[in-house]
Amino acid sequence: MTQNPSLQALDWPTVEWVLLDMDGTLLDLAYDNWFWRTLVPTRYADARQLSVAEAEALLAPRFAEVAHTLPWYCTDYWSEVTGLDIAALKRESRERVGVLDGTETFLSAVRDSGRHLWLATNAHRDSWQMKLEQTGLAHYFERIISSHDFGAPKESQMFWNGLYSKHPFVKERSFFADDSLPVLRGAHSYGIGQIRAIAMPEKNQPRREISEFAAVDRLADLLPIPQ
Repeated sequence: MTQNPSLQALDWPTVEWVLLDMDGTLLDLAYDNWFWRTLVPTRYADARQLSVAEAEALLAPRFAEVAHTLPWYCTDYWSEVTGLDIAALKRESRERVGVLDGTETFLSAVRDSGRHLWLATNAHRDSWQMKLEQTGLAHYFERIISSHDFGAPKESQMFWNGLYSKHPFVKERSFFADDSLPVLRGAHSYGIGQIRAIAMPEKNQPRREISEFAAVDRLADLLPIPQ
């Protein structure tokens, strides 16, 4: 019988590099879901003198056509599409950004263990800088890496090859966590040694059932063995 991947323990002694996603892994995805599903359509409707339903109908295909490509994650792109200042809207709503339970405990443990701790996010600079300033998490990371630095999202092998070229690391001795299955597929294809999916990226929503990758509810479920 094949072991349930969700029950497989992480082999911490073999891990030297810890690479973590931001939204839905460190931070509660509730903010992003509210921002794109509620705030942006509402402000777009106000600007265009539309109903919110009309705004949602206009924006939905624009979202769908670039999903999981670099523009999907780009505040400049969405400012151009919507006519709204997306970066300003994010700053305006920054107090809604929340940290998932156990995140800081996990980050402290990894840092104290002496492992390399990198943030690897698809978020545009306008977004990740605001969120890290708001939450105070930046000081935990040795490197903060955005897919915009390489012109390709984490779903793409171009991202992983670009990351290695600029910041060499041993993929077989690396651990990566993310809530996005397409991103995890990209990391798996690249050969990252150990991968975990985050099953509860939004703290007040039910646990997602994930069978494709080993999964945990939150990072704190993976507290490392000290070196």
